[in-house]
Amino acid sequence: MSIMQSEIVESGRKKREILTFLILAVMIWPFIAVGVVAGWGFIVWMYYLFTGPPGPV
Repeated sequence: MSIMQSEIVESGRKKREILTFLILAVMIWPFIAVGVVAGWGFIVWMYYLFTGPPGPV
């Protein structure tokens, strides 16, 4: 491969990496974060359903 072809391949790879990062950062991770928080809330809700709220009775 010549130096020019190598630079073109590297440029395409860098664009693909940036696009992949943006898709992960903007679209996928927010859904995962919301899912984790919602899952934790559900677990706490179910725990309180069976054990009652915390504090003195």
